[in-house]
Amino acid sequence: MGATVTEPVIHMVAMRDGVRIAVAVYKQPGVVAPALLAASPYRFDNNVLPDGPQFLWRETGPIDFYVAQGYAYVAMDLRGCGRSEGEFEFLGPDEIEDICEIVTWLSEQDWCNGRVGGIGQSYFCMTQWLVGARNPRGLACLAAHDGMNDPYRASVYQGGIPGDFFPGYWWHQNRVINRVPANGQHPREQATDLGRLIGEHPTYDDFWRARTAFERLEEIRVPVFCSGVWAKHQLHTRGAIEGFARVAGPKRLRMSGAPNAWAANAEYGSDSFHRDVLLPFFDLYLKGIDTGWERGPAVQYQVRGAQLMRTAESWPPAGVSMRALYLSAEASGGVVSLNDGTLADAPAGGAESTQYRYPVEGCTAGVVGMGPNGMLDPARRVITFSTPPLAADLEIAGPIHLVLYAASSREDTDFFVKLMDGPGAPAGAVNPPAECVSRGWLRASHRALDGARSTEHVPYHTHSAPSPIVPGEVVRYDISIEPQAYRFAAGRRIRLELAVGDSPVTEALWGHLYEPNKIGVDTFFHADGRQSVLYLPVMSG
Repeated sequence: MGATVTEPVIHMVAMRDGVRIAVAVYKQPGVVAPALLAASPYRFDNNVLPDGPQFLWRETGPIDFYVAQGYAYVAMDLRGCGRSEGEFEFLGPDEIEDICEIVTWLSEQDWCNGRVGGIGQSYFCMTQWLVGARNPRGLACLAAHDGMNDPYRASVYQGGIPGDFFPGYWWHQNRVINRVPANGQHPREQATDLGRLIGEHPTYDDFWRARTAFERLEEIRVPVFCSGVWAKHQLHTRGAIEGFARVAGPKRLRMSGAPNAWAANAEYGSDSFHRDVLLPFFDLYLKGIDTGWERGPAVQYQVRGAQLMRTAESWPPAGVSMRALYLSAEASGGVVSLNDGTLADAPAGGAESTQYRYPVEGCTAGVVGMGPNGMLDPARRVITFSTPPLAADLEIAGPIHLVLYAASSREDTDFFVKLMDGPGAPAGAVNPPAECVSRGWLRASHRALDGARSTEHVPYHTHSAPSPIVPGEVVRYDISIEPQAYRFAAGRRIRLELAVGDSPVTEALWGHLYEPNKIGVDTFFHADGRQSVLYLPVMSG
């Protein structure tokens, strides 16, 4: 984890409308090399910082490593960022067209061998999907690592619920790192009001369609390494999964088991990750070296909870079947919560519904209580349904789907869903810690499904015309929980948590604000004819 030592040559390149875009070229002198293009709003002046997890936006990967391997590493300040002119657009059409023009400009330089590849994590990757769909001249491949391709659904309005990450934390810190660059040069004030832009587009409209590569992934023809991180399911995970499923050119999928965003950042900043994972891909498609990358397994994925790396020829892998777990009012005895319901292999008798009155007494940070020593037991003030302790290990790999029958006293409500790995022993006065495996979100008024894109266990919502619900009316909701590969150990319990919100205490940077109108009663049903069911992609054998 060290700072870049290679000194770049900086160019100001004029675009079609006269705006000049700044690019920094890091390369060995006198060498004709393929170019790796990293385009972001984080300004290349900050590349003097260590590429470590303290700086989550320092996501270039090891620049000096690639220079030593005979590549030209090119960092580009997006329009309205760093040294580039213009106004920032947040994945807007001009931003993406600029990158396409820079790709072609790079391919035509006398120091370039004519081939350009995409590189970089998170926002660097988000732009790659959009550029790839345009297939600019000179683009040879994309190493699309850990980046979404549907910002509306993946983060900004998860399930139609406004998220706080991009208009809040992310835009605040982006303006800070542009205003106060590490090297002190060319400070930049950004006038874009991203919160207003996002607030003006609460539904999936043309504003989002222009910023969404998801609908155009089939148009990407260059080779793509779809690389993701399971633990980034609050932001980026589905980008790699959808990319692999739909891009047209040569492709591979690799999913990392790094346990959180900070570990994922450290992994991507390491020389070893790039030497072992990405360099064979780049050497093949940018230098023409037969590295055998294209003859490897189509899919490599780590299994969280087991630290295993598996290979497959498809995603989901062969051998997966959807197992139904039925929500029941019977007590599981495994957790202290508002209800302590059960997940069962067959529909159970007893009460036909579970009521959830909110806000819950004692909630002080979203749906979590806080005391003098910090967080108070986050499961205690939500609705839960848990399996008995597992008799054997249970491994899942694929999409996760909740069919929820619910009614509300309001004309709208929100469903925040967590799939948890919980302890097997009965809870005492305080619940033992549990591991969050995955999450899902849906606002009731956004329940309409896109019939053309949805599959049996991967619901896809249009988010185009929200429709209020009738208070008291029972409605079926299909909620997609983000895909995962995970092993639940014998003796542990699979737990489903339902709430009307989340908490900045448990969600870190990726939470949602608890809104003032969240006062009411929701009822979840688990009886014949309206049986709520959790479907898990269980591996056989």
